[in-house]
Amino acid sequence: MTSKELLYVEDALGHEQYFQTQFCESAEKIQDQELREFARQLSRQHKSIFMNFYGLL
Repeated sequence: MTSKELLYVEDALGHEQYFQTQFCESAEKIQDQELREFARQLSRQHKSIFMNFYGLL
């Protein structure tokens, strides 16, 4: 993996970690049960994407 590709993966990891955290934190503040579960689902999806990128290292 080139250094430029590694920088891209590191950047993508940071973005996915940020999105996962934001959706998780937002889910805790949402009153509507259906919307809360949707936010949790998005958090899980971004965690999965994070793990896929992490697996490239």
